[in-house]
Amino acid sequence: MPTYSALTTLMGEDAAQALADAVEKMDPAPVGVGVFEIEDDSGLWEVGAYFLEEPNAVILDVLALAFEAKPFALSELPEIDWVAHVRRELAPVEAGRFFVYGSHDADKVPEGRVALQIEATVAFGTGHHGTTLGCLRAFDRLFDAGFRPAKVADVGCGTAVLALAAAAVLPEARVIASDIDRVAVDVAEANVAINGLDGRLECLEAAGFDHPTLAAAAPFDLVFANILKGPLIELAPSMAAHAAPGGIIILSGLLVVQAEAVTAAYLAEGFTLEAREDIGEWSTLVFRRPQ
Repeated sequence: MPTYSALTTLMGEDAAQALADAVEKMDPAPVGVGVFEIEDDSGLWEVGAYFLEEPNAVILDVLALAFEAKPFALSELPEIDWVAHVRRELAPVEAGRFFVYGSHDADKVPEGRVALQIEATVAFGTGHHGTTLGCLRAFDRLFDAGFRPAKVADVGCGTAVLALAAAAVLPEARVIASDIDRVAVDVAEANVAINGLDGRLECLEAAGFDHPTLAAAAPFDLVFANILKGPLIELAPSMAAHAAPGGIIILSGLLVVQAEAVTAAYLAEGFTLEAREDIGEWSTLVFRRPQ
């Protein structure tokens, strides 16, 4: 059965959400509608819809005009076995001592490496993306330098690959992984079990640090936050409140062009910038809270 996509862009989150609501009322109805900010500081938002029947192009044109959006780009998507496709594309990733792989590459795990199995069905956060890879590299360098945090938080954990990396090399540490999305928390818990780390880290549904368990465990010696520019800036005061004196925070999920704005927000909270690594268009920042 073919799948059809309809994509457009327009200015402003409110307008994009209103357009998405209107698209959802179409006949035939879409099976899914998404609204995404284009992370280039342009103010543009993307609205995408997917249909199992060919959508009415005239109605889409009218909606685009009504909401001052660009004309929808319509496409018929080929039938693809996405899991098989992802498995072909995602070769194992090496980030210092860490080796991130899917079960289809279990025979490729080298001796002496910290192996983390993340399944291809949840590809984002596997370590292939420049943001996750940058965070793993940053943590690996800190570990090489003798950094041994006793309490670790992975805020906006996704697949929890960063929390898993910490739990794997810090057997005595308290490690907490949290995400605002319940599905991500379920994925994180599954990955904990896959990697044999049951009891080594706790997975929570929470927005930022807004959870009694996180509040009780603070301050943290290490915090990962691989999310987006906007939430990173909003979290800066909370990061300062929850990071231990001398503690490290590793931030990513931001484009190179956004790094300066995020850096300014954290310098304003008293953090010092310890390191920065740019991988392609993505940037990873490492800050320390003063003693």
